Amino acid sequence: MAVLWLSEISKDDVSIAGGKGANLGELLRNEIPVPNGFVVDSRTFVEFIEKTGIKDDIIKILENLNVEDTEQLNEVSKKVREIIESAEIPEDIKKEIKKAYRQLCEEEGEEVYVAVRSSATAEDLPDASFAGQQETYLNVKGEENVVEMVKKCWSSLYTPRAIYYRIQKGFRHEDVSIAVVVQKMVNSEKSGVMFTSHPVTGEKIAVIEAVFGLGEAIVSGIVTPDTYVYDRTERKLKEVKIGDKKLMIVRQNDKTVEIELGNKAKERVLSDEEIERLVGIGEIIEEHYGHPQDVEWAIEKGKIYIVQSRPITTIGEKGEKEEELEEGEILVKGLGASPGIGVGKAKVIFSEDEISKVEEGDILVTTMTTPDMVPAMKKAAAIVTDEGGMTCHAAIVSRELGVPAVVGTKNATKVLKDGMIVTVDGDKGLVYSGALRVEKKEVEEKVALAPQIITATEVKVNISIPDAAEKVAKTGADGVGLFRIEHMILGLEKHPMKYIRDGEIEEYVDVLYKEMKKVLKAFYPKPVWIRTLDAPTDEFRAMEGGENEPIEANPMLGFRGIRRDLVEDIHFRAELRAIKKLIEEGYTNVGIMLPLITSVEEVRKAKQIALEEGLPLSKIEFGIMVETPAAALIIEDIVKEGIDFISLGTNDLTQYTLAVDRNNENVAYLYDETHPAVMKLIERTIKICKENGVKTSICGQAGSYPHVVEKLVEIGIDSVSANPDAVQMIRETIARVEKKLMLEKLRKLNF
Repeated sequence: MAVLWLSEISKDDVSIAGGKGANLGELLRNEIPVPNGFVVDSRTFVEFIEKTGIKDDIIKILENLNVEDTEQLNEVSKKVREIIESAEIPEDIKKEIKKAYRQLCEEEGEEVYVAVRSSATAEDLPDASFAGQQETYLNVKGEENVVEMVKKCWSSLYTPRAIYYRIQKGFRHEDVSIAVVVQKMVNSEKSGVMFTSHPVTGEKIAVIEAVFGLGEAIVSGIVTPDTYVYDRTERKLKEVKIGDKKLMIVRQNDKTVEIELGNKAKERVLSDEEIERLVGIGEIIEEHYGHPQDVEWAIEKGKIYIVQSRPITTIGEKGEKEEELEEGEILVKGLGASPGIGVGKAKVIFSEDEISKVEEGDILVTTMTTPDMVPAMKKAAAIVTDEGGMTCHAAIVSRELGVPAVVGTKNATKVLKDGMIVTVDGDKGLVYSGALRVEKKEVEEKVALAPQIITATEVKVNISIPDAAEKVAKTGADGVGLFRIEHMILGLEKHPMKYIRDGEIEEYVDVLYKEMKKVLKAFYPKPVWIRTLDAPTDEFRAMEGGENEPIEANPMLGFRGIRRDLVEDIHFRAELRAIKKLIEEGYTNVGIMLPLITSVEEVRKAKQIALEEGLPLSKIEFGIMVETPAAALIIEDIVKEGIDFISLGTNDLTQYTLAVDRNNENVAYLYDETHPAVMKLIERTIKICKENGVKTSICGQAGSYPHVVEKLVEIGIDSVSANPDAVQMIRETIARVEKKLMLEKLRKLNF
């Protein structure tokens, strides 16, 4: 299937919907007002480049590319984009996209304008925002135009800035695909960006920037927006800065045009009531993700729409060294958009064609940065712009790069001259003449760190991307309750069985070993439960060597999990051999978890194979996923077979118990992890396991819902494995419930 509706997608679907699509789907599923739309998934792009035969051409062109050579980078980008845009999209893919657009029009009651937005599978990660790296096309109307813009979005995966950024972030081009979001356009009268917490300090202070018209004016930095600072603790608007907005971007006759605002330029965009509503929505989103958010919003006919939300990646570490400057002559003033102090020669540029002027340690001065200026931004000691606010391109990218920045100065390109030595204070928003002396001193933390919360119920974390393990480990999680290895396998060059058929089984084992080691090492000595391969057949079909994957009416009920492991036991043995290598290196914090169990015989066979491969099961933990009603109802028999733990996979347990396909929008409203039938199966499983000394955990989506966690702690679950962004919130929830239970017990003892 080429198309997924936003209502079908959650934040766990980054690999197929991209960061943007996954976040929009997650918001919509949680009743945040998101415009209707669909996603042309990342597998479709892979299918396109493979069916058209252009994949090898693209890879060959990108080989040995020196991204620091701007001329070569631009030339390579141009060649790759021409290859993609000149290739004919297969007819079956076209039909799917056109059909989805027609359905969207039917649901909206008219032929609608849509925004066609790129959604790369590596964007909006906790440590990489990929701001502005791929393209967006606005006010697209008509099915043929939608198809054409989808292809342009695909080609934008290879813009110079996107290629450069991926290399700098350590992503291989082969590991990044692209989905495309097609979403009803909000013809906004007002729009902007909101940081739910301060983007530098992390304090509970919402920063909202707003302009009239469409949001492109604020992101591109062509105007200086209004800025509103709202203290969420005091529930009070603390600061209002009216920007000189000059113009607004609006839709006219199928095009976006710029209109001069005249006297309206100095009018306030948002009312107090609109600010209150925006902050309220932002707090809901932040609470849901458990992390401060960067939220794009729009207002049409008084209704607020959320058109994107991503984690703020730039909040500084508390207790860092603070820099102090001696006094000096102030040349220009602006907004301190990225903290720190930079000293160097000013280099004034007005377009990306001039970026070669900027050398290592220079001060980049421009009207407003563009994504194509990122290579120069990376070299700069600081960045200064005439225009923009806290959410413009210069501000966002500077914070991500850790480069001091002052934006919205209005006159920096006129006052500062090439070769002039200046000092930039990115905290205070000032640019001084000359090289001022910088003193560093240790300071107390500006915001007191929360005391470490210790709970009897362990809080573990779910993880899919080994490269993110070190960062995820810093959440303080008590281990990994679910390590999904299918995500890293699906990112390989070819189908796992093709490695084996090609006689490359040792190479494949080595890949698994190296990727698994990243997670085990990051969390050592805390336990890491590795779930053996569990991906449906349709996800393998797009891989090289996956052409013979069976075509199943419902892959979620098909050849996956333990079924596949036991039929293709040569692959299962390869997984176990990789784990054995890790154990032999001393990583005894590993656990093996079998997915989709429905019988005792499956557990028995899997254990026998593990013993045949020489795994010391007495030294490591061996357990199963309880994600089928069958496993829950025969758990007493499975326990007797000899397991150390179980983990409740509530996503599948819910859909199998309620006969609700969680990918089917027609019945999505019936999907409820807290349904009495599901909760009874969970309670029964935990009770029997506790009686038999088997550890219990939960790793499904429900493990990130506080109201479900409360119930699980009361039942007596041993651990909860949540998404990384929910670890702290879940730990706080567990602590409250445990205190409540202790208090109730004490009251009974005293009275």
